[in-house]
Amino acid sequence: MTTDPPIAWEQVLHTFQQHWGYDQFRPPQGEIIQALLAHRDVLVVLPTGGGKSLCFQLPALLQSGLTLVVSPLLALMENQVQELREKHLPAATLHSQMPPYQRRRILQDLEQHRLRLLYLSPETLLSPPVWERLCDPSLPINGLILDEAHCLVQWGETFRPAYRRLGAVRQALLASRPPGSTLPIAAFTATADPQAQRILREVLQLQAPQVVQINPHRPNLHLAVKPVFSQGQRQRAMTQFLRQHPHQAGLIYVRTRQASETLAQGLKTQGYATAPYHAGLTGQDRRRIEAAWMADDLQLVVCTSAFGMGVNKPNTRWVLHYQTPCTITEYVQEVGRAGRDGDAAMALSLVSEPTGWLDSSDRQRAKFFAAQTQTLQQSAQRLVHQIPAQGDVREISDAFPHGAIALSWLHSQGQLVWLDPFRYQLQPRPASTATVQTNPSQAMHQFLHGRQCRWQALLMAFGFRTEAQRLPRCGHCDNCVKAR
Repeated sequence: MTTDPPIAWEQVLHTFQQHWGYDQFRPPQGEIIQALLAHRDVLVVLPTGGGKSLCFQLPALLQSGLTLVVSPLLALMENQVQELREKHLPAATLHSQMPPYQRRRILQDLEQHRLRLLYLSPETLLSPPVWERLCDPSLPINGLILDEAHCLVQWGETFRPAYRRLGAVRQALLASRPPGSTLPIAAFTATADPQAQRILREVLQLQAPQVVQINPHRPNLHLAVKPVFSQGQRQRAMTQFLRQHPHQAGLIYVRTRQASETLAQGLKTQGYATAPYHAGLTGQDRRRIEAAWMADDLQLVVCTSAFGMGVNKPNTRWVLHYQTPCTITEYVQEVGRAGRDGDAAMALSLVSEPTGWLDSSDRQRAKFFAAQTQTLQQSAQRLVHQIPAQGDVREISDAFPHGAIALSWLHSQGQLVWLDPFRYQLQPRPASTATVQTNPSQAMHQFLHGRQCRWQALLMAFGFRTEAQRLPRCGHCDNCVKAR
């Protein structure tokens, strides 16, 4: 949106060396940075530890306006802003847990054009105090970055419906700017299969985006799955695994807050330095646990999916899925926490035996989450007959339980369009298409219980068919080791 003169590549390299201390970029960092400096829409799929943050931080700092970074988690935003401030770079974050005086200071910095990077959640971006300031025509905005963009796909139809309204942000902000202004959008994630990439393109309304993607294969990361036949056997398998990795930093993933608390308490009684971590904790408690784990005061954290994104602990040697996620995307995100330093690391998943007769816990948990989703979808469909054809999401949220979520789901079904980030218009129900979409839970079940090379299966799932065919047996998963 600004009219900065073209930036010489020598200046880019100089700034990179000055603030980050490196001489050259790792592929494909340079390609992404050039695209952003050219004000292009970009879709980046780069494995964890690939240096995604630098790709949008550096262009933002080289330009004179503001870059908005939409991020899902408070911890993720604060970690990145702290690192930028240690480099004396003008970055800030806004969130609901800030003290009022600190929030006022950041809003004042925003009004006076003192920031280059502003990190926000989707909900904060669309909150009245922030949105009103962003619509100020005098505020130069260079672009909108969606970090951890897979969260739009995973959560946009359920408990984070604001994600589904982000596609209307560009036109709404441009409406208050001079004609000819631009506002490029870039989406960054470590995991997006072809279907997820299509959703990101459609929801964000990306315009001829430059797509940069690297396959998720990590030769240093050994993948394994262990069937269990009872809850007792699941616990014994965990104990045995922990004994095999003494004094090594790791993460145990579970799917519920209660499981996080219960399992962490049991491990504490066994003498392990651990803590539970989930979205139900206060922001202060979450930050305290993150800091303790990063400092090796805790050997392991028993966590839900709320932990991990953007938390970079290179010497994490293992990830144990005590309870497996519902989708392959979540699985790759979570195992990707291990072995970021390039040294050997291990990811083990404990799963109920395939029939579920002897240990039905995995099946029951999957049914519970599926039932929750179905209930929300049924509620959304009923809402169509109770709301006006045009309206405001804020009014619907006040009038109906889960109203914003229902509107988000209707948007995903093509029954609603966003006129701007707040006003919607209902659409006639589209005719059913012949496209058959893979059931994410079924795909995950096949991955966990299949005999195919696990890395080959992951590459296929994420659309890297050629790379998968070149990797018939990886040598660093349990299925390949058994086949020797």
